[in-house]
Amino acid sequence: MKLVLVGATGAVGGRILSILQERRFPLDELVPVASARSEGRLLPFGGGEIEVRTLSEEVFEGADIALFDVPDEVSLEWAPVAAGRGAVVVDNSAAFRMDPEVPLVVPEVNPSQVSDLPKNIIASPNCTTLAMVVPMAALHGAADLKRLILSSYQAASGSGQPGIDELWDQTQRAVKDPEIVRDGLGRRVLEPGGIFSHPLAMNVIPQCGSFKEDGYTSEELKLCNETRKILDLPGLPVTATCVRVPVVVGHAVTVHAEFNDPICVDEARRLLAASPGVELCDDPGSARYPTPLEGAGRDACYVGRIRQDRFDPHALELFCVADNLRKGAALNTVQIAELLG
Repeated sequence: MKLVLVGATGAVGGRILSILQERRFPLDELVPVASARSEGRLLPFGGGEIEVRTLSEEVFEGADIALFDVPDEVSLEWAPVAAGRGAVVVDNSAAFRMDPEVPLVVPEVNPSQVSDLPKNIIASPNCTTLAMVVPMAALHGAADLKRLILSSYQAASGSGQPGIDELWDQTQRAVKDPEIVRDGLGRRVLEPGGIFSHPLAMNVIPQCGSFKEDGYTSEELKLCNETRKILDLPGLPVTATCVRVPVVVGHAVTVHAEFNDPICVDEARRLLAASPGVELCDDPGSARYPTPLEGAGRDACYVGRIRQDRFDPHALELFCVADNLRKGAALNTVQIAELLG
């Protein structure tokens, strides 16, 4: 099998390379592709090195699968080129997620979707969506989802390496002036960078993505719309508030889930514990619940703080965590590729 990885030198691309090796993905040829400034760079892989090539039609010649982790505009231009050359494209951008002719796939939830590919393209969901949709699918199968109210707490790495760098820079500045920060005057030493609209260190920012006319952000709309498509519930009421927090890796989502059928905490725990891709982490008496720090570098979607709504036996409250660079991006992409093998 020939696989082309477009965006091989990025944060997610590097993790895709690692996961391909960890999971022993069957490969005859792997072609890493990146921008012109990375041409000729050698990347470690499989005990040797592979040379980065620049994006061109020729790199897709004879390819079976092409994995894309690049900005939307690059995917829009080049994913159809790869598909036209005969490769099945797995795209990690937002470019094709809501295209009715492109399946939006989470292998633990809707793997059969890869059998119908009118455009030879498969979309992988947003990293925030992936943090909660796998456990929600397990509960929906038992109690029939009626409504979701979501709040996300998203790591700086959701904005790539520049987001991480900006958080580190601001944190270091805060550490140099601890008295000012402790007095609540951190704004005197912290300034917005080029990535986030406000300082992220020592702060939370109730904006992920760009604002739309109705006051919701692009990230909030992705979370709502993608959840409906993955669960095949086009009429499901979903609302979300997405918040950026000073965490390096790991997105968290609080979930208020209402169901048409009654569901209790014990049943929810049983269902989640048996669900592929979900790790139950729910013993609040011993302070056992998911955190981004503990979820970082791991593959599961972690779920805890499971409670019955105090006023509705048909509703539950949950707290979900996933590594936004692994399950939220790289791992899901590779899992989709495995379905194609």
